[in-house]
Amino acid sequence: MPIFRKDMTIRPNLSETPEALPRERPADGVDPLTEILLGLRLDGVEYARYVLHEPWAVAFPARREATFHFVAQGGCWMQVGQQAWLQLNTGDAVLLPRGAPHALASAPGLPTVEIGKLARKALADNLFLIDDSGNGLADAPAHPASLPPSHVLFSGTLRFNLDPLHPLLMMMPEAMRACDLAQRDPAVLALLDAMEREVALNRIGACGILARLADVLAASIIRGWVECACSDASGWIAAVRCPQVGRVLAAVHQHPERDWSVAELAALMGASRSSFIDKFSAAVGETPAKYVARVKMFQARHWIAREGLRVAVVANRLGYDSEASFSRAFKRIIGHPPSEARLG
Repeated sequence: MPIFRKDMTIRPNLSETPEALPRERPADGVDPLTEILLGLRLDGVEYARYVLHEPWAVAFPARREATFHFVAQGGCWMQVGQQAWLQLNTGDAVLLPRGAPHALASAPGLPTVEIGKLARKALADNLFLIDDSGNGLADAPAHPASLPPSHVLFSGTLRFNLDPLHPLLMMMPEAMRACDLAQRDPAVLALLDAMEREVALNRIGACGILARLADVLAASIIRGWVECACSDASGWIAAVRCPQVGRVLAAVHQHPERDWSVAELAALMGASRSSFIDKFSAAVGETPAKYVARVKMFQARHWIAREGLRVAVVANRLGYDSEASFSRAFKRIIGHPPSEARLG
């Protein structure tokens, strides 16, 4: 079970990875997935419990933060963008790491209502109860309070410590589904029971407790997706399945300020330069040099926008000889000068 400290650092325990996942463990016992996720942090923005009566269909707009949903009661359907509808069963969980626009519905094809139009009751600073009472949701009649809901969802909006366009997040699919997560990981049932109690009882401190439970659930979704990913997966999951590439990714993400050379990265993998470049490019989808450069610049944008560091300080931290050379590299990769990052 992932262990969270106050900064919500993901620390997954992968000692019981299913045999279906063909992942080789390195000799030193350190799993590349663990190393990569150690640097991934989550901050909760807001959380909600949805109580709905069929028929219903709700549209969620695109946003910079990640979104997760857990189907606690009643199977439903999800459509991401213009993709085909995907059926979600009770106990399924899905995480949209880049906040892609999507819809949830009791059945495919129903007319949707924007999420902002549903009744919304604040239970705490960033915790809400959302229901369809009196909303005419999908032209359905209002439901009396005594009528049991057909669907109950737990949802949350989460902010990663990485930019949504950071290479690590861009490797993830738009939607990460942990199939029958509650059955695969018994600890999730305990999490959901605790979340249900905190929402229903509205006790003192419920918001903070529910936030932590929801963030642990999101971490479990990431782990569950990795463990049940399909065999033709590429990018991040392909790299995780290759401990040598995973070790390199972990090093780059843990130390983005380092002036990594191809020779140093090849040595981490224990391969020749040419063999390393070929293997890394096949797994990640771009050359090591391009990947390292993008990681550096997205880390730079994080330092400038989220931590308020001056451009000169960031340039020096990343080892650039001058602020001008750093600014040129930043603009080439990000698309605008670093001075505009503070505005975003």
